[in-house]
Amino acid sequence: METRLLEYFVTVADELSVTRASERLFAAQSTVSAGLKSLEGELGVALFERSTKAVRLLPPGEVLLPLARALLDDVEALRQTATESGSGLRGRVRIGTFAAMQVLDLPAALRRFRREHPLVDVQIAGSPTGSTGLIDDLAHGRFDLAFSGVAVPPDLDSWALASFEFVVLLPPGHRFAVEGRRSVALEELSGDDWVDVLPGFGNRVQLDRILAEHGIRRHVSAELADLPSVGPCVAAGLGVAVVPDMVDSSGCVKLPLAVPVEPWVFSIAARHGAVRRPQIRALIDAIRATAR
Repeated sequence: METRLLEYFVTVADELSVTRASERLFAAQSTVSAGLKSLEGELGVALFERSTKAVRLLPPGEVLLPLARALLDDVEALRQTATESGSGLRGRVRIGTFAAMQVLDLPAALRRFRREHPLVDVQIAGSPTGSTGLIDDLAHGRFDLAFSGVAVPPDLDSWALASFEFVVLLPPGHRFAVEGRRSVALEELSGDDWVDVLPGFGNRVQLDRILAEHGIRRHVSAELADLPSVGPCVAAGLGVAVVPDMVDSSGCVKLPLAVPVEPWVFSIAARHGAVRRPQIRALIDAIRATAR
């Protein structure tokens, strides 16, 4: 069985589109379609239901997909092990990250990694929908690693890098700041304007869920593209915020929640079996060492 055919299968399963898979593979659509038919013939089962508008993974394909991923990871690990003995680690690692990240000094981690493994090609990209977009891209094979501020699905591997309690940020003239309050309940902020990040970002996803569980509705007057911008907007009086306790609160009044909620966890995630590729495992180790 040719590994090229397995790559076609996995990529089409990721994208659920022969067109998008062909673009990722830098191959003609006809080549990918012919490869899928060849693989299905060799296996004796249909992997996909294909129409002019959609591609759907059939039950046999769902069963075989994790095995195909594992085989490709093992083949890549074999190649890497064969080459690294003579010249060091090689290969490529694609990382999904945030535009502004205060939790981890990623440049320091990459500087350390490049110094130790100069032949590995590290590629970095972001997602306009924050953690949810990064995890989706990871699950669909567009990244090898991705940072996340949302709970990582069980079908992916993850390693927690940091954890932060949620705190309340108030403008200096806010009524609770003037009163000298020592803590604030979420319910007490329901009538205020709020400052938050865009939907899909990890801390927003978690906070929206917590507010819904408490039956709290709010008005978000400012939605920002990165977490570091929240503090300055609160300090300017645009609203209140509830954020992980790692946001710069200069110019704000910071108070704990009267009833603490589960902390915000920041992690690095990968597909199952990806750590069998030496370059991916080495980069995860470098990132975790920097986080510590």
